[in-house]
Amino acid sequence: MASIEITSEERAELGKALTDALNPLAAAIRSRESELSEARMWEADPVDVTLSVLAAWKAVDTEIKRLTAIAAATAGSYGASYEQMGAVWGITRQGARKKWPDAVPRPSTAPARTGTALQLFGGTAELAQDPSSRGWTWSGKGADETRGAAEDDTWYATKEEAAAHAGAFLREHAADPS
Repeated sequence: MASIEITSEERAELGKALTDALNPLAAAIRSRESELSEARMWEADPVDVTLSVLAAWKAVDTEIKRLTAIAAATAGSYGASYEQMGAVWGITRQGARKKWPDAVPRPSTAPARTGTALQLFGGTAELAQDPSSRGWTWSGKGADETRGAAEDDTWYATKEEAAAHAGAFLREHAADPS
């Protein structure tokens, strides 16, 4: 998705909506700073009035930056990359990483968490959980010395499901009873 441009009509509607939303905040700031009631706040010095409007826009700008960071983090949590976020924002991937440094989760360098070692039918299998929570996997060696593991990129939703697949492998490669 590339950077989004809005039409002049949309820009006008947005400007009106933002100004309408800003007015109560600007009025409260004007009234507080001028110590005049809201009914008389326009009687304040014009510089003070315009500065109160500027102060209100600063508050809105700060809130927009906070909400934008939340939106970026949400996009990152769903798998959006810095390259995609940068394209939408009209900046580079590096610019997006600098703007929202924690938006995209970094891949874990920690080894997979070891679960349970299974010893069945004369063989062993090790269950492991992916640190990024893709699920569980297994690898093992049957009693007949055959090595096996979950297929590439196969992750099971639960430890028990991975154990069932590992157990089936171990049963298939059990020691010959004769």
